[in-house]
Amino acid sequence: MKKMFLTSSFVDVADLFVEFAEEKCTGKTVTFIPTASLVEDITFYVDAGKKALEERGLIVDELEISTATKETIDSTLQKNDYIYVTGGNTFYLLQELKRTGADKIISEQVNSGKMYIGESAGSIVLSRNIEYVKDMDDFTAAPNIGTFSSLGMIDFYPVPHHTNFPFKESVEKIISSYEEEIDLCPISNTQAIVIHDNQFEVWGLS
Repeated sequence: MKKMFLTSSFVDVADLFVEFAEEKCTGKTVTFIPTASLVEDITFYVDAGKKALEERGLIVDELEISTATKETIDSTLQKNDYIYVTGGNTFYLLQELKRTGADKIISEQVNSGKMYIGESAGSIVLSRNIEYVKDMDDFTAAPNIGTFSSLGMIDFYPVPHHTNFPFKESVEKIISSYEEEIDLCPISNTQAIVIHDNQFEVWGLS
């Protein structure tokens, strides 16, 4: 059974995650992938997310996929209990997931029942195609991305940071441009999309 917890800002909904996990988080290990943040100037959310996990008793095992070997990526993702992919640049993240083959390993693991936690870019990359976030992220950060086809693990398109500074305008532009074309799911920093198999709902306050 697929279980995914998709957020804009994990630190703001960490208590909802504990509720969603439906199990004791203390002592669980989480593969923490900060790759999307590497090409960003602002990265405070990486440490904030890590701290929020640790404060709830999880053991964080950081995996930088852009520099790790395929063997390390495979073994780390296999051995840990949860997968966490941080925010940052969605295009760079997808480029590196595809280049290293981590996209396929993550898909297999999640389809086998491993919990996936996504934050902003880490949430968006599960959709079928990430072209819709061009107004939010700089796609030139990923010159070798090839296509914008992404992991395709969900049938809708998360739009993080809805109503939140500094993304308010870019989010509104995405919504007005794409709401007639694809199934958008906007969430604020204090909301999360929770997924059990193919059913999803939004938790938290807008």
